[in-house]
Formats: sequence, structure tokens, C-alpha cells
Amino acid sequence: MALARRSRSDSGMNYWPGFVDALSTLILSVIFLLSVFVVIQFFLAQEVSGKDTALQRLNAQIAQLSNLLSLEKAGTFDLEQQIAQLRAGLAGAETERDRLKGIADSANGAAAAQGQASRLSSELDMQKALSARALAQVEALNQQIAALRRQLSALEAALDVSDKREKESQTRLAELGQRLNIALAQRVQELSRYRSDFFGRLRQILGNRQDVRIVGDRFVFQSEVFFDAGQATLKPEGMVELDSVAKALLELEKQIPSDISWVMRVDGHTDVRPIVTAQFRSNWELSAGRAISVVQYLIGRGVSPQHLVAAGFGEFQPLDPAPTEVAYSRNRRIELKLTER
Repeated sequence: MALARRSRSDSGMNYWPGFVDALSTLILSVIFLLSVFVVIQFFLAQEVSGKDTALQRLNAQIAQLSNLLSLEKAGTFDLEQQIAQLRAGLAGAETERDRLKGIADSANGAAAAQGQASRLSSELDMQKALSARALAQVEALNQQIAALRRQLSALEAALDVSDKREKESQTRLAELGQRLNIALAQRVQELSRYRSDFFGRLRQILGNRQDVRIVGDRFVFQSEVFFDAGQATLKPEGMVELDSVAKALLELEKQIPSDISWVMRVDGHTDVRPIVTAQFRSNWELSAGRAISVVQYLIGRGVSPQHLVAAGFGEFQPLDPAPTEVAYSRNRRIELKLTER
């Protein structure tokens, strides 16, 4: 179709592009928020895993100390029973000694009674020595139990500190997530404003052309504006149109802050009819070659390569699936979209 053709002016106001801009911005925001949430969840899972490992190690130590404490308590109980038995034997021996002493004092066999009393006194001394050793062992066990209790108290204090740090870490992560969400919302809002300004400039530059349409959040050029059928070499008239696009992009690069990541994506599309030539073996290669040609020309006009992306979609993203020449013409297109990188 001739480049000089122009469509009649639309007397009504088209709100649909703005609505689609807002909707695409919202979708991009949700996708980014989900990505941030996954990253935060990953780091939180790593930190919680480390806390769980430390907590399991502390619990194992507490269980080991508890078992040792139980054994010590059992040993203490046995020793206390032995001491009670020794004390009972000691009391019986003392009673027997006193009885024999009374017999010795009142009977003529005082010598024999005195010998038996001496033997009982020796046994009594032995029982006292055994009782003293048992008491010493009980005292040692009591000291060990006290030490174990101090260790348990220290472990409980360490667990409390660990829990407190974990809660503080979760709080910091939540605050970081909120700050990231706020920063993301600000960046998306800024990029949306620049996208609207860029589209406004292109509308003024291109005017109301029949071969250039606005579909959602992108400008759509018919392939015939830039290329001959089956070719990926730019036509002179197509270069003129791209000069206007390059001018708008150069102004945009000066305005958008460097901390906002953005690109102009150039998408190539073909119709469904297959192509097999010496240069292109499929519609994939043709659509990608056309997108690359546009990007290379824009770079030659001074646009930064970091802000350009070329993509080929072949025949797999049609605007009109009908098997007609009109549908084929609509599907052969070059699309320009300003988006986040």
C-alpha cells in the first residue's frame, strides 16, 4: 500500500490504550512483587533452616544432659539407700555394744565381754568410715547435679537469645520487603510516565496513518512500511520512519534516570504462509532478521544498544487468524514496545 495514504481522523477519544497501559503496568508490578517475594522467601528459608539446625543441636545437648542427670539421680538414690542401711547397722551395733558392756560389768566373764565389745567397736569404726565415704560421694554427686543445672540454665538462655534474634531477623526481612515494594512501585510509576510521554511523541510524529496502529501497549507497523515481501533489508522509506523513532528514543534516553532499567523491544511477525528461500529457511528466521535490521538501524542512528532488544515470533502470534489476504497483511508487522528490562 502507498505510504502517503492516511486514515481519516477519529473524532472520538480512544481511552483503550491508557487502560491497557495501566493494566500491563499492574501485571508487571505483580510479577516483580512475586519475584521479590520468592527471593525473600528463599533467604528467609535459608536463615530459618540454620536456626532450626542450631535448635536441634541444642535440643540434642539438652536431651544428653537430661539423661546424664537421670543417671546421676539414680546413683544418688542408691547411695542414700546404702547410707540408710549403714546407719541402721551402726545403731544396731551400738545397741549391742552397750548391752555387752552391761553384761561385762555385772558378770564374772568380764574379759570375754570386753573382747567382744572391742570387736564391735572396730566394726563400728569401719561402718563410720564407710558412711563418711558414702557422704563424700553424695556431696560429689550433688556438685555434679548443680553443675548440670547451671549448664541447662545456660542452654535455655542461649535458646532465648536465638529465638529473639530470629524474630528480629524476620522483622528486618519484612521491613526490607516493604521498602522493596515501595521502590518497585515508584520505578513502575516513573517508567509508565515515560512510556506515555514516548507514545505521545510517536503519535505526534507519525500522525494518523493507516499502516501504523496502536495495539495495547505497543506501536504496530505493517511490514510493508519497512521491507519488501520475503526480505529483511530496510527500504529507504522505512528508514525515514525509523529516523523519527530514533529521534524520540534519543530524547527519551536523556530523560529517563540511569537507575531505571528499560528497553525498546522490536518484535518481528509474519503471516502463517511458510517461506523457504536461500536466505531464510523459515518464518522464524525472517521475523528475527527483520527485527534485527530495525535494531541495527536504530543503533546506527545513535540509540544505545543497551536499550534495544530484537525478537522474532514467526507466524505464531497472529492478530487475525482468518485465512484471508487482509488477515495475512495485518499479521505481517513490526511492533515497538517500551518495557522493563
